Amino acid sequence: MKDFLEIKDLKKSFGTGEARQEVLRGMNFTVGKGEFCVLLGPSGSGKSTLLNIIGGIDTPDEGFVSIGGDKLEDMNENQLTMYRRKHLGYVFQMYNLIPNLNVKENIEVGAYLSDDPLDVEEVITTLGLQDHKYKYPNQLSGGQQQRVSIGRAVVKNPDILMCDEPTGALDYKTSKEILALIEDCNKKYGSTIIMVTHNEAIKYMADHVIKLRDGVVRHNDMNEKKIPASELDW
Repeated sequence: MKDFLEIKDLKKSFGTGEARQEVLRGMNFTVGKGEFCVLLGPSGSGKSTLLNIIGGIDTPDEGFVSIGGDKLEDMNENQLTMYRRKHLGYVFQMYNLIPNLNVKENIEVGAYLSDDPLDVEEVITTLGLQDHKYKYPNQLSGGQQQRVSIGRAVVKNPDILMCDEPTGALDYKTSKEILALIEDCNKKYGSTIIMVTHNEAIKYMADHVIKLRDGVVRHNDMNEKKIPASELDW
């Protein structure tokens, strides 16, 4: 796969003086277009900071992020806003749905942000939400709410789908269902998936596994034989 996302010599620290803490300490890797990439590491390894920098929410102290050859550091604030709006979809651990909008309307919010959205009804059907599309978030289970969250992100037809611990608040069975849905979206719509997790089992369903520890890449491996999400066990 052609390199699509490039992370080059990325460094980031917080605080000053004795309180200064290096979070990213020279991180390097590339991700191919359409890849399912898992960023794996314990708390404090730099996963969330890295995701924020890829998302243009935070800026590195040194190094750069390049998407399709365009460096984020060369973008002004308006261009970064449009980059996030047009090219990224987000799935969070907590669902962040709009409580006074129903399922269909929450997903439509994502469609409004895109110049080339997917068909809302098709996404609703793909995610198994057809019988729930007029329900409000407080009428849904956690797994159903996460499906809506995925729908809102996927309907944008994003180049990159950013998933930050998307199963962290879910039980085992529902977690596997959500992982299978993200897997299906990767295959069906071709979005590059960047998934942050501390769950070792999830690495087996990915094309590309990057293990982080103490702000650096410790392992950077391609999976020769992927396991479907439905077959994962932990």
